[in-house]
Amino acid sequence: MTTDDSRYKAVCSRDGRFDGEFFFAVSTTGIYCRPSCPATTPKRQNVRFFPTAAAAQGSGFRACRRCRPDAVPGSAEWNARADVVGRAMRLIGDGIVDREGVAGLAARLGYSARQVQRQLNAEVGAGPIALARAQRAHTARILLQTTTLQAAEIAFAAGFASVRQFNDTVREIYALTPSGLRAAKPGRSARYGSVGTANGAGGVPLRLAHRGPYAAAEVFDHLGERAITGVEEITGERGARTYRRTLHLPHGTGVAEVGEVLGSGWLTCHLHVGDLRDLTTATQRVRRLFDLDADPYAVGERLGADPALAPLVALRPGLRAPGSADPHELAVRAVLGQQVSVAAGRKLGSALVAAYGQPLAVPNGGLTHVFPTADALAEAPLGELGMPDARRDTVRTIAGALADCTVSLDAGADRDEAEKALLGLRGVGPWTAGYIRMRALGDPDVLLTGDVAIRAGMRHAGAEAVDAEAWRPWRTYAMHYFWSAAADRRRPAGA
Repeated sequence: MTTDDSRYKAVCSRDGRFDGEFFFAVSTTGIYCRPSCPATTPKRQNVRFFPTAAAAQGSGFRACRRCRPDAVPGSAEWNARADVVGRAMRLIGDGIVDREGVAGLAARLGYSARQVQRQLNAEVGAGPIALARAQRAHTARILLQTTTLQAAEIAFAAGFASVRQFNDTVREIYALTPSGLRAAKPGRSARYGSVGTANGAGGVPLRLAHRGPYAAAEVFDHLGERAITGVEEITGERGARTYRRTLHLPHGTGVAEVGEVLGSGWLTCHLHVGDLRDLTTATQRVRRLFDLDADPYAVGERLGADPALAPLVALRPGLRAPGSADPHELAVRAVLGQQVSVAAGRKLGSALVAAYGQPLAVPNGGLTHVFPTADALAEAPLGELGMPDARRDTVRTIAGALADCTVSLDAGADRDEAEKALLGLRGVGPWTAGYIRMRALGDPDVLLTGDVAIRAGMRHAGAEAVDAEAWRPWRTYAMHYFWSAAADRRRPAGA
């Protein structure tokens, strides 16, 4: 989608592949939409294109009530890009502007606030405040249409500084008052989904949009095999499972529940948060864990062109690369999993949580703890863990580096610098640093050639002599295809 004419063709064909990649607005109606909007296609001369919803809002357009363009998946470009704009977009999604302001965003990126503003305006058509404002409005709409909270409570939960600011923003973006927006909640049969009303114990119900096919069974298998007792659990039968886990959030703790059953372009989710200000952050972290902003079409096109990978891609369309809900947790778990089986790493993680995890005030089913913080592990004896002293030292070393910010793994971390810093820690080798880069930092272009299962999968697929450079920038996905191929080979015939 490099020209406006090609974007208009996508709009004419209502191509859902590009939902979230760009937005279009109609000058005669003052409305902006997603490319797949089912409304009558406008004339070309009346259409304008924008890279983000915030850019469309900044030009005076309001969100379409029919296609709900604020509920699209995020652009896969921000995960693939390692420059300051990609890092800024990931940080804004995590709620940094709401918590620390533009100055805090700039400090994390190592740039001045003016430089960040200029680069974002040039690349995405909106500055950090406008991007955060669009995100607040989306959170406010979710809370208005899925809970019975009062408008004033929703205003502050969504991150607005005042009720007046909340009212003005909702009117400007949706052309409705907050009460009108609540009354306009779509029915359950709506094309882009509704979610009903939360009923206290049910948490905030969401539909987490994704782009294209989604290999849910493989993602749930991957997470289930690694689930740590007390922090994660899988309930239900295969094909209708629910993944549940605790979350450590800026203002408290939470619990996420994600269903395996697919809708028409979304996963069902319920979020239980102690402080509703954490709703946006919790949503984004679950999205990263389930890799919901990936572009399976781009991945399939690139990897499917390789003769060795083509059968694997055809067998599992929409295969995802699970990320992490907590990068610090993932880093510690990567060390626990060094040179041991997945089952052994899971057992060590469960023992660690039982000894040092933060207990929930009230257990939630099988969920009893939040994973221990880096501060708690930096000086912990770790005698409860049945592993060599050198590995215990490495756990303490990496926890200390995360606690004192020697290593940064936040959503906007520079991936090259983070990997270099990790490799500088005693006991952290290339596999561990690469695994952390892949999952904690969401890098889509990591290839762990030293991984035994990856080598087995490559042999099975006949890809040992292939030039992996041709798989860029999606080598992480190639690796997941090889992991799946290795797992298939281990299964009994007929399974």
